[in-house]
Amino acid sequence: MRLRARLSLAALLCLTVFGQTSETALRFEVADVHSSPHRSVPVAMGPFYTSGRYELRFASMLDLIAKAYNVDTESVFGGPSWLELDRFDVFAKTRAASAEARRVMLQSLLAERFDLVVHRDSKPVEAFALTAGKHSELKPSAEEGPGGCSFIVQNAPSGPPPPGAPLKLPVIVYTCKNTTMEAFAAALGAVPGGGQYLNNKMVVDRTGIQGSWDFSFRYTPKVPAGIQTMDESMPLPDAVEKQLGLKLELSTAPAPVIVVDRVNRKPTANSPEAMKSFPPLPTEFEVASLKPSPPDSGGGRGGPSMPNIRNGRLYLPRITVKNLIAIAWDINGDEFLVNAPKWLDDDRYDLLAKAPEGVAIGDLTPQRGGISVNIEALRPMLRSLVTERFQLKVHMEGRPMNAYNLVAVKPKLKRADPASRTRWKEGTATSTADGKNANPSLGRLVTCQNVTMAEFAAMLPNIAPGYLRTNVVDATGLEGGWDFTFSFSPAGALNFGRGGPRGDAPAPDSGAVPEASEPTGAMSLFDALTHQLGLKLELQKRPAPVLVIDHIERTPTEN
Repeated sequence: MRLRARLSLAALLCLTVFGQTSETALRFEVADVHSSPHRSVPVAMGPFYTSGRYELRFASMLDLIAKAYNVDTESVFGGPSWLELDRFDVFAKTRAASAEARRVMLQSLLAERFDLVVHRDSKPVEAFALTAGKHSELKPSAEEGPGGCSFIVQNAPSGPPPPGAPLKLPVIVYTCKNTTMEAFAAALGAVPGGGQYLNNKMVVDRTGIQGSWDFSFRYTPKVPAGIQTMDESMPLPDAVEKQLGLKLELSTAPAPVIVVDRVNRKPTANSPEAMKSFPPLPTEFEVASLKPSPPDSGGGRGGPSMPNIRNGRLYLPRITVKNLIAIAWDINGDEFLVNAPKWLDDDRYDLLAKAPEGVAIGDLTPQRGGISVNIEALRPMLRSLVTERFQLKVHMEGRPMNAYNLVAVKPKLKRADPASRTRWKEGTATSTADGKNANPSLGRLVTCQNVTMAEFAAMLPNIAPGYLRTNVVDATGLEGGWDFTFSFSPAGALNFGRGGPRGDAPAPDSGAVPEASEPTGAMSLFDALTHQLGLKLELQKRPAPVLVIDHIERTPTEN
């Protein structure tokens, strides 16, 4: 009865939202919409909301629609080719207390500023089907009332492994009581690490098994190809099959979707009021405490512990000074930081800071895509903090760096439908029937659709940041849009003898271009482009901006 009531309420809310006229729909008080600044690796961030200020950053129109209508991006169909290409920042003011009201306001904003028109429909989408085998491990439940599932983590490592040591795998024990197969299928995508195994696809029940059941199974999180582990892994699909007698099979299923009927590429101009309503972000925290981390607080030489962001307060435990500088100045690799003393990697601090009123720095509420952190709002305040406390003096300058040109050798590409959406997406190489992609060492399967070579060159640092940290320039001479698929191994799966303990890719300024595949079957990005697509990345020298440290004190000033 409660479930039916919730569904009825949700249906009524949808009818109310879609039935509103432009005169009665909820709106932001004032909004600023503009193109996002260029980023080599753009990632949609937000929405963030605090003290009446609403922010979305680096969001494609696809992201904006998905967030406005509270659906996954894979559930948005139709639209022009650029729907996933152009990116926008949205700043707005509202006193709406609920996230649902703000979603309706975003719908109104997109309709008014981009002339967006959509409708709801149902279409078959890629999904996993849960099917029945022997199901010998399912026990009929004798319990009554609502059921549910829970999990515990066993064998959890206390910190990152020492350099060169194999990874200790945690074991997740997932237990369900008085649970139907329909409820279990719906929950599978949300189990810890489930999205990595299932590529964030939904799971539908096709077992035909009725009633409620008790069962438990054990599995390990997905480990990138090439990572050595202390224990044998148990992938989630294998655990479901071997321990429960059920199977997860790639299929399709009808699902509610949003269909884009019309949208403009350029938003209407911001009002004079909007231009005045969003001044530059504050450059200083309201208050900040920076203390040396206790020597027994763990973490080794790994990254900082999980940050805590709540109610305008930021807590960063065990962060190195180098990481603070990298975040503050948006530095994407050691080669872009010059004259850095060695101790920047050694000295660790606990940072506790409070942002000024009205600055949305994020929170720890899980969202699609992970924890929400407004890093762009934090950068200017972190720059001021590091500059003041460590007496830091820096300047930016351009220096010749190793970079890459994309050239055509013997192209193996398919002409695209010019009306199709320009996009790249990632799957799991082992899930494809294509023999060349069946090697589990490849690990990364990338599909590009209606992509020009100039767009592909610009996408490559986002597709493979472990290999590329500088912009790639198109020198193929190929015109028009193309469809193609290629698979390669994560940078950590290749032992180049450089970088971190697990074989990171060579640094972009090292001049090393791995040409040969590994004996394990792992294949570098460079080889994959050449052998599978007939393209090549050629090493070039190009100026790139670097941050030069002119002066820094090791001991920070007092709090």
